Amino acid sequence: PYIPREVTKDDEVRYQTIYAREKGAVAAPTAGLHFDEVMLSRLREMGVVITYVTLHVGAGTFQPVKVENISDHKMHREIFHVPEETVEAIRLAKTLGGRVLAVGTTSLRALEAAALAGDGKLIPSYGNTDIFITPGYHLCVVEILLTNFHLPRSTLMMLVSAFGGSENICRAYQHGIDESYRFLSYGDAMLIERQT
Repeated sequence: PYIPREVTKDDEVRYQTIYAREKGAVAAPTAGLHFDEVMLSRLREMGVVITYVTLHVGAGTFQPVKVENISDHKMHREIFHVPEETVEAIRLAKTLGGRVLAVGTTSLRALEAAALAGDGKLIPSYGNTDIFITPGYHLCVVEILLTNFHLPRSTLMMLVSAFGGSENICRAYQHGIDESYRFLSYGDAMLIERQT
């Protein structure tokens, strides 16, 4: 939805992450487009544990919020899966003092939905979620988020504001504008530390 031109053959290759396997999403998890096999290998060599989740992005992700009071917004439902091996890797990392980095808002939403299913404790989960993360939401799994720059008045902008703090996100966006960063699917990414 963000590409203002006809889709080309290159898009069919470039608009895929190297690790997505399951069909079901209407869009690629675009924060993952910044990774290639060489980078993942280097991260593993550095001791980074890489594990996976699934969240089938729905078309509602791209709809702007049209209500003045965000509590009136009805979030779309999406299928997600957080497997046991991911939960175990996260538990081990936290036990050893490590931090959890989510690549993209879809990964963050899947992990937080699995924690919501476990009443605040991350559990293996498969199901539908309409989790709506806005400022004031208590996040409990992810400490660092790698994400692209999102549209204003979107649920994704609200999520990153909840995660990194509204003032910090506004400063990051202003910096992105001042430095001519690319926004949206083929855009630049930012690394955000959780402020809540």
